[in-house]
Amino acid sequence: MAIYHLEAKVVSRGNGRSAVAASAYLSCSKILNDYDGVQHDFTRKKGLIWQDVFLPEFAPSDWKDRSVLWNAVEKNEKTKDSRLAREFVPALPIELTPSQWQELLTDFIQNNFSIILRLLCIQQFFL
Repeated sequence: MAIYHLEAKVVSRGNGRSAVAASAYLSCSKILNDYDGVQHDFTRKKGLIWQDVFLPEFAPSDWKDRSVLWNAVEKNEKTKDSRLAREFVPALPIELTPSQWQELLTDFIQNNFSIILRLLCIQQFFL
């Protein structure tokens, strides 16, 4: 039987975090942060199963590229304690397949976060 768990976090400069770094980490990718010039390289990180960016209808199509998207967020937010993004970490039932995880999360995100930009990464962690 699955046990429900959802952790919600804020990606904030006030906590020393970066939206570009968080995105690179979650997507196991390499992204240059134009705000501070730091290259965030998590290409050697393992466990990524699936990733996608869901954009609202009115969002620029070039935001499908996570580097462009998160650098635009970093550029738009000016203060040193800006809240750049929100991160939700759910525990998914191990009884489901990765494609069922994808379907479950896609449905949840599209039904509950309709106006905002959504980035989805599914990672598998072994304890």
